[in-house]
Amino acid sequence: MELTEGLGFRTYLDPEGYYGYAEVGEGKELFAVLCHLDVVPPGNLDLWESKPFEPVIKDGFIVARGAQDDKGPTIAALYAVKALMDAGEVFNQRIRFIFGVDEENLWRCLAKYNEKEEKATMGFAPDSTFPVTYAEKGLLQVKLHSKESTSYQLKAGEAMNVVPEDAMYQGELANRLAAELESMDLHFVQDGDQVTVKGKSVHSKSAPEGINAIVRLAKGLDRLDRLESADILRFLTEMVQEDGRGLAIFGEVEDEASGKLTCNAATLSINEDGSILGIDVRYPVTFEKSLIVEKLQAAAAKYNLEFEEYDFIAPLYVPLDTELVKTLMATYQEKTGDASEAIVSGGATYARTMDNCVAFGAQLPEAEATLHGPNERMALEDIYIAMDIYAEAIYRLTCQ
Repeated sequence: MELTEGLGFRTYLDPEGYYGYAEVGEGKELFAVLCHLDVVPPGNLDLWESKPFEPVIKDGFIVARGAQDDKGPTIAALYAVKALMDAGEVFNQRIRFIFGVDEENLWRCLAKYNEKEEKATMGFAPDSTFPVTYAEKGLLQVKLHSKESTSYQLKAGEAMNVVPEDAMYQGELANRLAAELESMDLHFVQDGDQVTVKGKSVHSKSAPEGINAIVRLAKGLDRLDRLESADILRFLTEMVQEDGRGLAIFGEVEDEASGKLTCNAATLSINEDGSILGIDVRYPVTFEKSLIVEKLQAAAAKYNLEFEEYDFIAPLYVPLDTELVKTLMATYQEKTGDASEAIVSGGATYARTMDNCVAFGAQLPEAEATLHGPNERMALEDIYIAMDIYAEAIYRLTCQ
């Protein structure tokens, strides 16, 4: 709020602390730029070449947690509007940057905003890739509970929207577990009675591209003793598996508009009181949530697991022939010379929270996706390109 006030915006901070916004321009219509300021945990600090919360410039990149998701893009969009202000452009409607701080979790911030404030006429979230994301898959996050008691404890996974890169077991079964993992040719590190299974972290929307450490740990433990937390471990090994799509649970779930369903076993907690497994599902836009829930509940019931819905965000779909999509696409293509078509994503952005909003950048198609991983970074040149695209797009939509 202090930053935007200093740039000449009118600001408002929700008294309850859920959201804030910064606004410029006049008029009845409201153009929203939907940004989130929270980030996922940094993960394994040993994999970072610098401190994740102390940004550094290195080799033409800004490196820090949030550089690509979503603080870097937020700043690019903010200063694009500031450039229009400094150029003396007159906005024919209000431009409102809406800032949330709970996007990586339950979206309570934008839910509270929509309870209290006016929604946008149109807008975008700078929280995806260029060109335009006009459709986003449905998001369903659940927790599966088992009341079985165990003789050991473990906890793995930090966030529901991240494929876990580490899953650690500590206890008397460490040596036997290590031998099983080695026989399966799975990567792990042992330190005394502690065994850490290694995976590859990616965003849940790209689960098939990652390596799920929780599933691999479950495979090792399940082979040791199928009586130890058998339900939760067998569910992981037999139903979730390592395909990142949950084919054994859902079968082939795919549509032409948005592609394939993805399934990520994101978090796992096991102790003497029972077990809790957190699962993140991204399903195609033409499918009903009820079908996905029905299939997951049926699979869970076979393993005596209780189903709890943790979070749900409906799919997003804005037609390609709308003024918003056509203008954003034209601006991007003219600025970059890239004729790529509008895209569909398994990710979830704030664009879903309001009608006639889409995700628009700021990651360029050829840029490496480092969000949610170690050494998250964004090229300075890409930030400058994004600023130029945003400035022109907002000019065309709000100044002409």
